[in-house]
Amino acid sequence: MNVFSSASVAGRRILITGAARGIGAALARQLHAGGAKVALLGLEADLLADAAHECGDAPWRYCDVGDSAQVERVVTTLVSELGGLDVVVANAGVARQLALIGGDPTVMEETLAVNVLGVYYTLRAAGPHICHPDGYVLIVSSLAAAVNLPLAGAYSASKAAVEVLGNTLRNEIRHTGAKVGIAYFAELDTDMTTRGFGTAAARAILGRSTVSGVAPLGPAIDAVERAIARRKRKVVSPWWVALALPLRPIAQHLIDIALRRGVARALEIARTEEASCTTDQPSRPRTMERSNTGAAE
Repeated sequence: MNVFSSASVAGRRILITGAARGIGAALARQLHAGGAKVALLGLEADLLADAAHECGDAPWRYCDVGDSAQVERVVTTLVSELGGLDVVVANAGVARQLALIGGDPTVMEETLAVNVLGVYYTLRAAGPHICHPDGYVLIVSSLAAAVNLPLAGAYSASKAAVEVLGNTLRNEIRHTGAKVGIAYFAELDTDMTTRGFGTAAARAILGRSTVSGVAPLGPAIDAVERAIARRKRKVVSPWWVALALPLRPIAQHLIDIALRRGVARALEIARTEEASCTTDQPSRPRTMERSNTGAAE
């Protein structure tokens, strides 16, 4: 039986990944203001320290979610400092444009390392602590899991994958009383949106806008807070995302038609453009070895 109020996050012990800025930092501040005990992890130590200070000097650690051993160690430490865990928000994520043919394959590898393996490692480390009747997992997916844009194949594939992880985990931990939610956001007013759509290749397709326009961050954070309080199955922002999700084939067809112009030129640009990752990443071991000749031996 859930001992917490379904209208409040007060008293809940919440671990947030990707908490240095954007959704993670804003969520941490709002949850702290609502009476929750938060712990933060991410890559940008100075920003994390600032966010933690604004959350009543909450515990925080540097952590590369693409490193399984590091995630296990950091999550164990932060859960201990919180005195247990009720909620984990798997929010850490990156984006970087990629032409699937002719683009840099390390972009795909890096995106999957953070957005898929990073979520899996987070769930694996935090899972034993939230498998109780008050436990809740919120996985941040994206509208990109349902509606796929040119040059965003790596990001869309990763967000579709974490949607699958969330749906699978929901069934695997239901018997413990814990619940799982998945968040689907369109283009929110964050650094990820600014950097992700701020490339020459993206402008060749979209001009100087995004697909649906940039939505304010505040309503998304409010929606996530409500989802945590009520342990909801799904959270969306803006509101119209709830309509797009069940109409995926239609929405995809409309996107296919709307974005035809400029794609060929955008691909040419993307194959040589030095587009940065939305969050600078640490060096990691390569996930695959490539032959210099490409010949089988």
